[in-house]
Amino acid sequence: MAEIRAFRGMRYAQSAGDISQLCCPPYDIISEEERKAFLKQNEHNVIRLELPREGEDVYAEAADVLNRWRDSGVLIHEDKPAIYIYEEEFNAYNTRKKIKGIIARVKLEEFSKGVILPHEFTLSKAKADRMNLMKATNCNFSQIYALYMDEEHTTLSTVDALSQGEPAAKFTDSDRITHRLWIVTDEAAIAKLCADFNDRKLYIADGHHRYETALNYRDYCRENGISKEGDPQDYQMIFLIDMQHPGLVVFPTHRMVRDLKDFDKNAVLDACRENFEITAFKETSQLNAKLKEQYKAGNKAFAFYCGKGEWYLLKLRDLAVMSEALPDLSPASRQLDVSVLHTLVLERALGIDKENMANQINLTYTKFFDEAITAVDRGDFQCSFLLNPTRVTEIRDVAAEGEKMPQKSTYFYPKMITGMVMNDLSI
Repeated sequence: MAEIRAFRGMRYAQSAGDISQLCCPPYDIISEEERKAFLKQNEHNVIRLELPREGEDVYAEAADVLNRWRDSGVLIHEDKPAIYIYEEEFNAYNTRKKIKGIIARVKLEEFSKGVILPHEFTLSKAKADRMNLMKATNCNFSQIYALYMDEEHTTLSTVDALSQGEPAAKFTDSDRITHRLWIVTDEAAIAKLCADFNDRKLYIADGHHRYETALNYRDYCRENGISKEGDPQDYQMIFLIDMQHPGLVVFPTHRMVRDLKDFDKNAVLDACRENFEITAFKETSQLNAKLKEQYKAGNKAFAFYCGKGEWYLLKLRDLAVMSEALPDLSPASRQLDVSVLHTLVLERALGIDKENMANQINLTYTKFFDEAITAVDRGDFQCSFLLNPTRVTEIRDVAAEGEKMPQKSTYFYPKMITGMVMNDLSI
């Protein structure tokens, strides 16, 4: 099953500056304005490696910066192989929460082996960018996020025991997320943690692009004589979290519709009446509460927002219609809220097919409730669909069937910070 290893992580030396000014959020959620702001804070910010934009060849520039920082001591390697304990403390649903797991090297496995399982479809453009960066730098600067099952929470108990003291690094970012990092180099503790995963599968929560890129990079290195089986290129830095961790938070990703010819909300509602119970509302103060009510009841439901406070609760009458609509998929995939929305509403009622969704021709995604409302009110979008979050057990069940959810089905919160520890594949 899953094979994990300690590694000599690459981290910032104290002389590089305040760690809070050296780290950054994941590359795919950073605007150009934000990127420049990080560089103004500290010229050594990891954004220069993770999201290079300077120079004629941005990837070659990232490699040059990396080499200079290693040579000058801005970046240093752990003296001994380590497993890193990483914790995030954050606000979600008006509550202060914590999530804690371990960062380790994990042996790459093809999805077909059933050891490491995906749950979402990916886009080729993002994978090409990450591949070019890996070819140039031979590094992972950010972690993939994966879940594992551990009914007895044995690993989490070990992790909690190993992180009783002061962290090696700690800071709170502008989103009020506190990041903490402990370094475990004790060989017995490392052996215990590694052994825990001998009979486990891993479920990718976030970072599908990076995982598929790592597989491609491993193969590229073998084919070009850069590495052989068992070398560091066979491994990827992954953040591993107990699937039943009490701090685990998954936000929904809402859908906003734009530029549809002859859009008519009444026609959409008429097309939905056969399969949905429809309740009309004139203002949005109860929208979240009504969705939560349906979530707790286990119903398949979402909100159809039309602007100026007007919205409709759509509740599926009978899940059996999904067996007829998607006969080739497992019950795990058919019962997802996003599957119901995409199949019965976006495709059938609005005429937005799968290719259109993948290319985001008439569809835009947002994790922000307020944006899904105000963007329609401003007239930027014709309507929006607000969803409940996907359950972690649903993610597990779909992945276990060897199937994938539609893009943007989940949003694990918070994202991991980039820069506290990095994976240099040259050692």
